[in-house]
Amino acid sequence: MSFRHHLLGAASVQALALLVASSALAQQSLPTIDVGAARGAARPGRATAARTVSAPRVTTPAGSLATSPNPDLAAAPGFSPQKLAMPVYRQPTGQTFTTVRGKDFETMPLVTVRELLQYSPGVSFKQGNGPRDIVVSIRGSSARNGFGVRNIVMLEDGFSVTQPDGLSRTDLTDPHAYAGVDVYRGPSSALFGNFANGGAINFRTRTGAEIDGLEYGAEFGSFGYLNNYTAIGKKVGNVDIAVFASDVRSQGFTLNNYSDTQTVNATARWQVTPDDLITFKFIHNQLYGLLSSRLSLNQYYLNPYQMGCYVSPQTGDNLTIFQNLCGTISVPRNGVNGVGAVNQRSTPWLAGLQRNDRRDIIAARWEHDFDANTKWRTQVIYDDKDISQPTGNTAALGDEPAINASTDITKVGSLGNYEARHFAGLYFNRTRYTSWTLNTLPFGNGGTGAVQSVQNAMMQNLGGRGREEVALSKDVTMVLGLSAEMTKIAALQDAYTYYSADQKTGQRFGQLATWVGTPVNKTYWNFGPEASVTWRATPELLTHFRASSGYGTPNPGQLFVNQQGRVGANTDLKTQRNTGLDMGLDWKPYETLLFSLTGFYEWYQNEQLTQSPGAGLLNYTFNAPGSVHRGVETLLDWRPYDGVRLMANYTYNNQIFTEFVEQIGTATKTGYFDRAGYKIPGVAPHNATARASYDVPTGDFKGLGAFVEYNYQSSYYIDNGNVLTIPSFGVVNTNVHFDRDLDLGPLKRFTAYFEVRNIFDRTWVASANNISNSVSLVNGTVVQNGWWALAQNATGSIYAGNPRLFQGGVKFKF
Repeated sequence: MSFRHHLLGAASVQALALLVASSALAQQSLPTIDVGAARGAARPGRATAARTVSAPRVTTPAGSLATSPNPDLAAAPGFSPQKLAMPVYRQPTGQTFTTVRGKDFETMPLVTVRELLQYSPGVSFKQGNGPRDIVVSIRGSSARNGFGVRNIVMLEDGFSVTQPDGLSRTDLTDPHAYAGVDVYRGPSSALFGNFANGGAINFRTRTGAEIDGLEYGAEFGSFGYLNNYTAIGKKVGNVDIAVFASDVRSQGFTLNNYSDTQTVNATARWQVTPDDLITFKFIHNQLYGLLSSRLSLNQYYLNPYQMGCYVSPQTGDNLTIFQNLCGTISVPRNGVNGVGAVNQRSTPWLAGLQRNDRRDIIAARWEHDFDANTKWRTQVIYDDKDISQPTGNTAALGDEPAINASTDITKVGSLGNYEARHFAGLYFNRTRYTSWTLNTLPFGNGGTGAVQSVQNAMMQNLGGRGREEVALSKDVTMVLGLSAEMTKIAALQDAYTYYSADQKTGQRFGQLATWVGTPVNKTYWNFGPEASVTWRATPELLTHFRASSGYGTPNPGQLFVNQQGRVGANTDLKTQRNTGLDMGLDWKPYETLLFSLTGFYEWYQNEQLTQSPGAGLLNYTFNAPGSVHRGVETLLDWRPYDGVRLMANYTYNNQIFTEFVEQIGTATKTGYFDRAGYKIPGVAPHNATARASYDVPTGDFKGLGAFVEYNYQSSYYIDNGNVLTIPSFGVVNTNVHFDRDLDLGPLKRFTAYFEVRNIFDRTWVASANNISNSVSLVNGTVVQNGWWALAQNATGSIYAGNPRLFQGGVKFKF
């Protein structure tokens, strides 16, 4: 702890020394920037010479996959007119940041957000529960999740789509809808609040002016994949409207993996007056999908796509053989757990494991300009998630409505003798829900039996944030930020067990055997500071140094199983915190080459881990006192010749526990294992993506193109004891396409493409959940079992990735 504080102090001294030296080179007064030039308004301020730039350059964020030039050399980093016209969160100065442009991916099938986000360094993925449920991780932050996204705040057009309990889902995102995606890497709570301890992601839809008409597309391919989508948009006068809708179907390449998803995403912008802009947002997503079981490593090797796993034998050698090949669930035969229950071994196909979820988001934002330099933004979001999920031994049902409101003000002015941008805001979000957990029946279409537990929960976050961006010279910008937040959780869980019919005792079927009521009432206070220095060392080289903090409080569901793995309060669970240092550079010697390099070192305190403390016990969440996450992120975007492009990124992650003693036990005795120095499971050390493409730039064949893409992930551990590893993989995809502007009556553009994914038909792991180490009692001592026991018995972990498949599509623009 003290070492980290001394290191941060030393870094601060070095940063201040750089600032003093740079500011000494600055002129006594910097030129002002007319943010309101679009309305012909002049910005009041000190008398200075007017800036004259014939073609102002747009600030390139760190690692931007874009053709935008280098930062505006006439302005300090982050102070170009275009940058100052954006909200603070869009391209935060000093942040390790990547923008991925949707237009770079218009000539390929887009099934999930992975196709876009994999071109940002620092980001990795695993398959969640459903075809579009991609677990996104930034620097390993959400890697242990089995579904959804945690430890990352997700937004769409600046509206939060992370619910107040910290969970986001990528199910509601059809990647065809987006003009671009912004990825914020590293702890970012100073700007995004609770749960941004790993970073943030902002999806940006196309405006009506960008669509400018009607677009219809259809994609189709192997395993019943079909996506029909349309985008309609137009800007008329002061109103801009964009509507996107899609219908997606797929049979899936694994048994019991059918899916059916409808999405509507609409945005309307109304410039009511020259000083008032109102934005309306609506998202609707309806998902129905069947789910297969996750496998053990041995099951994955023997039968990765779960062929023939229809009906399970109940006893004998046939059951053993079946379980070596297929994922199964064990559930009460009569739907009632507890005393006298008889379990049935069932399969996902027989039980009808599935998800049937709906998500609706309605939001509005009002932006008011008090003058050319002062903007006030207020927005309100209503977010309702309604789920029915018999996905395993139990089913989750519940409706979770949430409200999210914020207001902030941004002013461009001065701080002392330096040009500055000031930002301050308040925010509040709250959810109140009832969640039901029921037994899954062994057969039927996701049928459910008796209630196991009911949670009534309220969670709310109330906080404020402030930020100062100061141009110390024309080449140096300093940023200071801070958030302060209170999180309150008030919840009650009722847990039940039941009797089955018992002739000896006279107990009746379904009679209540036990009831445990667990109330929790917990308040957390958190602070998230941030400081950065951005220095344009040369016109071609932009560097940044950043020290920042992130935090993520527990959510209500983590507070109802105690450290003994039994129903009870777990209110000693602490907020996990992440304090990190980033140092990086963007080098753009000319318009056709961008190289980005960032090194990071992050200290986690009280990292939240979830697993069972022993056989037959419930999973519970606990804090690992100390761990470090460190690594390197690189990005290359190079166009050496007209029509030729190389895009590549590589991430190295080295993450270890520094202080953590794990508790695992047998039925009679508990063992303790020191994990200090062990690798954090679920995090691959090496991730790389590369694409080489060629598009004919001129002539009769203009628009014809092709690319080859390679995705690599190295082997990694999936248990705290570093016993069992997931094999590495490298997958090659190929694509040919044609994209051409036309003048055929109403038809303005035509696009067609065809792609072979996993062309060499490699078997690879798309998702591996972390597993608990198992132990045995040997001569009275608790001993950790070896890799064979985990490979054979640790089910509920692995989904296989796609085999070789073919996908294509056409798109018409009117």
